[in-house]
Amino acid sequence: MRFSLGLLCSLVVAQAKDVVENWDIGFVTTNRGLDQPARKSIGVNGQFPLPVVEAVLGDTLILNVRNSLDVPTSLHAHGIHQFGTNYYDGVYMVTECGVAPGSNFTYEIPLMQAGTFWIHGHTSEQNYDGLQTTLIVYNPNDTYSADCEYLFVFEDWWPLTFMETYPLLTEPNPTAGLFDSPPGMLINGANANLTGSIDFVAGNTYRIRLVSMSSFPLFEFTIDDHELQIIEVDGVATKPYNTSVVRLAPAERTSVLVTAKETTTLNYQYHVTMFGDFLPAIPGVFPSTYNGSVVYDSDAPFFEVETIATGFLDELAIESLDDEPALVPDHHIYLNATSGFHEDGSTFESFNQIAYKYPLVPSILSALTTGDMATSPITYGPDTNTHVLKYGEIIEMLLWSPTNLPHPIHLHGHVFQIIEKGFTNDTTGQYRNQVPATNAPLKRDTIFIPGEEYAIVRFRANNPGLWSLHCHITWHSGMGLIMLFASAPEMMQESVQVPDAVLEQCRLQGILTSGNAAGNNGGFNYAAAPNDPYLLVEDPLSN
Repeated sequence: MRFSLGLLCSLVVAQAKDVVENWDIGFVTTNRGLDQPARKSIGVNGQFPLPVVEAVLGDTLILNVRNSLDVPTSLHAHGIHQFGTNYYDGVYMVTECGVAPGSNFTYEIPLMQAGTFWIHGHTSEQNYDGLQTTLIVYNPNDTYSADCEYLFVFEDWWPLTFMETYPLLTEPNPTAGLFDSPPGMLINGANANLTGSIDFVAGNTYRIRLVSMSSFPLFEFTIDDHELQIIEVDGVATKPYNTSVVRLAPAERTSVLVTAKETTTLNYQYHVTMFGDFLPAIPGVFPSTYNGSVVYDSDAPFFEVETIATGFLDELAIESLDDEPALVPDHHIYLNATSGFHEDGSTFESFNQIAYKYPLVPSILSALTTGDMATSPITYGPDTNTHVLKYGEIIEMLLWSPTNLPHPIHLHGHVFQIIEKGFTNDTTGQYRNQVPATNAPLKRDTIFIPGEEYAIVRFRANNPGLWSLHCHITWHSGMGLIMLFASAPEMMQESVQVPDAVLEQCRLQGILTSGNAAGNNGGFNYAAAPNDPYLLVEDPLSN
């Protein structure tokens, strides 16, 4: 099964309703139509890919989940802020205990944002094995109009499961064997070579939603001799920004408007390229390009080009539509996204040399049950790397990638303004790029930090809850590149009521529902909580 390049031309009805999805999450054996051996994967209702979820601003998404796996699972609505519903954010051992094997659970998610989002597993990197799909929330009063729209969803599909890959990532000499079985490119859930054409009517305007559900590589999309006008980034409306190509890192989304030619004398091609200069060059894989048709007249010849457009987007030049100026920071946080080692030479990823480990109590429940201690970061455990935020303060993060590894960093529950970008080895400031003072900085929930570069972002801590910040390269998050923000825990204690259904999932699995990260109530006794030493900067086995 696959979802096609669906052409949506119907009107969106502005009437709030429940959008009900019944998902039986279970194992499926598939190769996704690629020239690979079939492998153990995770599907819904015995099918692949997962159905696209469509809703309207103001709807409530009801996700009725049956866990037919033999391990816990959970679902995260990526980009949905979950104001007042932090317990439905879907992050294992942060906002819930996961859905126990053989049990049922319902997520009830108010959709108060319009745009392009996605839903994916957030337990044990299950999105890597297929538990992911697009979520589109339409706005009946959208600033931008189009005659019809198309959806392009990009994935890389690897022959090994995440659990088969993990030892290759963390064992000494971690790159050995990692790329012996490279991925294939998927477009809209199937082998890219099965992707169809798109039809343009002369003079019409089309909205094209581009979604990267990639686990590692970058993707680019372009249409020969057509301008792409960016109008949305990560669910946030932007001022119109014209470009010839859109580049997406893992977890990023972009909507563009494309105005068709006034004549039908030529057809054109669109191009989707999977690549990454941080990846080994593998012919036919990194890079690989799929060329599809943009059809005006089936009998017309094709426009010819010698080269395919490529390039970065200048995020500092794109403006948010709401005209909010750059925020003035109250609180500065430096986050060094880097690799490190244990004494045995095993490799992990980290923020500030702390590789994330699950606490014994979900962090949201620690915030709600530890009284005044909830404002102390140690309550959440040393290996969760939690920062406690005051309500309403402006947080500035310096996201630093000193190695040659890139990191698409995603923040739950918020969007951030992109303020500055540059190179980590630039001691003179020559290559320091800042958002113009007169601009309304671009807001998004995921930012790509190339290797040996940095970015400065700012956000307002106006959403009480426990929120994850992590790399969206699945390998890196699985290796520990995760940390938490505990935002206004004292306000959470006054306003957040965790549904009993969430607590019941903890009880089913024997997981504690109160106390600090070690399950202790009172004081600084967290001795039972995971507490690994800081990662070593140098490989102890390299000598």
